[in-house]
Amino acid sequence: MGGAPLTPPPRPPPPPTPTRPAAPVRKSLKEEAISWAKAIAVAFFIWLFLRAYLVEAFRIPSASMENTLLVGDFLFVNKVAFGGEMEIPFTGIHFLRLPGYATPQRGEVVVFRSVEDSTPNLNIVKRLMGAPGDTLQMVRDTVIRNGVRLDELYALHTALTPVREEEFRLRQIRAWQLPDYIGRDTARYHPTTHDWGPIVIPAGHYFVMGDNRDESYDSRFWGFLPRPHIRGRPLFIYMSVATDPFRIRWNRLFRHPR
Repeated sequence: MGGAPLTPPPRPPPPPTPTRPAAPVRKSLKEEAISWAKAIAVAFFIWLFLRAYLVEAFRIPSASMENTLLVGDFLFVNKVAFGGEMEIPFTGIHFLRLPGYATPQRGEVVVFRSVEDSTPNLNIVKRLMGAPGDTLQMVRDTVIRNGVRLDELYALHTALTPVREEEFRLRQIRAWQLPDYIGRDTARYHPTTHDWGPIVIPAGHYFVMGDNRDESYDSRFWGFLPRPHIRGRPLFIYMSVATDPFRIRWNRLFRHPR
């Protein structure tokens, strides 16, 4: 029988020839160094901003806040809460004062810059005992604020015998307290670190004390704390190391000092 000739099916196209990816262009040693320098510079300025205004690490060097804070506790401090001046780390140079979102509250732990000329850039941690306008008094180690005796469960007294204060310290205490003393007889007023007041805290100032009352150098000695010196409030303890013997106090990690 006649008919159209059979044609073979078309052949599939040959598979594509694999192509090698283009080799990455290698940077020169100079370009690599510039790239690393840029990355380090960006990281440094981010760290600078964080440390200057947001969060700063702080180590507890003394026993003045025991048992709330122990020697060897390491804190992160929230510096945004109360605002303040930004600082160039390790220089003590302050610039660009920024606002905060909170006001220091009575009873909370705060970090502040020393008011004394001999240690102007020293950061200190204490408890805020009185705010502007408060009347404060201490009677045999009991704090009275605005006529109310405070129940201070955090307060610690470590001296086995009463501490005998040096005369120049007593004169120092009396000198700074007299202008704000509201007692009856100023001539007979001779305060100590255990008995003093009543005094009124002036505007723009606070009164701070350490929880370990016998080991703390605080407002009782050097006077009121100006508001601009308050730098922040502790966030939490991120490390705690005891030295005798050396050990990590795991049970203190991530605690918020109260």
